[in-house]
Amino acid sequence: MASIQRRKSVTCTIGKVRVGADAPVVVQSMTNTDTADVASSVEQIASLARAGSELVRVTVNNDDAAAALPHIVEQLDKRGIDVPIIGDFHYNGHILLKKFPDCARALAKYRINPGNVGIGRKDDSNFRTMVEVAVENQKPVRIGVNWGSLDQSLLTRMMDENSRSSEPKDAREVTMEAMVMSALNSAATAEKYGLRPDQIILSAKVSGVQDLVDVYRSLASRCKYPLHLGLTEAGMGAKGIVASSAGLSILLQEGIGDTIRVSLTPAPGGDRAEEVRVAQQILQSLGIRSFTPQVTACPGCGRTTSTFFQEMAEQIQSYLRKQMPVWKQRYSGVEEMKVAVMGCVVNGPGESKHASLGISLPGTFEEPKAPVYVDGRLMTTLRGEKIVEEFISILDDYVDSHYATKNESVGV
Repeated sequence: MASIQRRKSVTCTIGKVRVGADAPVVVQSMTNTDTADVASSVEQIASLARAGSELVRVTVNNDDAAAALPHIVEQLDKRGIDVPIIGDFHYNGHILLKKFPDCARALAKYRINPGNVGIGRKDDSNFRTMVEVAVENQKPVRIGVNWGSLDQSLLTRMMDENSRSSEPKDAREVTMEAMVMSALNSAATAEKYGLRPDQIILSAKVSGVQDLVDVYRSLASRCKYPLHLGLTEAGMGAKGIVASSAGLSILLQEGIGDTIRVSLTPAPGGDRAEEVRVAQQILQSLGIRSFTPQVTACPGCGRTTSTFFQEMAEQIQSYLRKQMPVWKQRYSGVEEMKVAVMGCVVNGPGESKHASLGISLPGTFEEPKAPVYVDGRLMTTLRGEKIVEEFISILDDYVDSHYATKNESVGV
């Protein structure tokens, strides 16, 4: 793992998950089902948890959603899924948490947006109510500022003060500072109403990469609370993946960030768990955490006019992803394995030697053979139509022989 110096923060515990300080950076996600639909919500939460989401947030926006929460948690418990469930509240959270005490107890954490619960206006009664429910139930709270719903009274006041300054800042800089101040002021208010510092997580979400970097650098330098990172409304497909990777990677490399979410807009009928896999890949690419064996594959060129190596790389990647939930229960350290599926002689053998297990497939006009390397040494050469099956068999044997079983590793 990379030796990145993490920012010092307090530790917050969400269910059984530790966040902050020396705890691993945690991957979280959010459902897009109607929370009142218990069956659909349970299925999606289970899918997200299987993909590796360590925290799952759900919308709690009305009576039906709040009433459904205890049943959702109960159904998850029956399936043996103990992923902490976070309630996302806006506008009416103070009403729902008081009206549905079973919901307040069932949730592992509350998310409060200070921009839409009345904080900073005539009084803080709505915000105070939500915090007091959290204190009563000993639940942590994420105070999540979002520039799309920023406390307008605070922003207006800071803009007015800036306009009277002898050296006024530009509007963007004032807005970024207003987000930081909203988060810090709200956290101080939450402490005043009874939350401990180790029950508070902060976020300040924007949709631009440079804005994200600037606002979190400022926030990180001015508090010890754990920080949740993520672009809000990151977008679809490549745009959302690239933007999230760019912004989160800069901050994570600087040791900033204790939980992350990649807020991808899924294609119609798309897999919601894709955002979990992208978040994991960001952390694994940076060497911060490992989740699944990695496949190195070349992009292809005029030497690789056959698509066989591409198909094999896809098959191997899919096989590893499918096997990982099983392997994770049986083997220790298998997520660190590196597999190379290369398409020709130029870089194939060399790249394969750097992997735990590698195969160099024949490129165009090359001799139809595929040398297989194990831990840098040539093990065998495969030929014929069953190369994929034979390589997977070698891969399975490698896992079984190189990674200790969980029972062995604890001396059972």
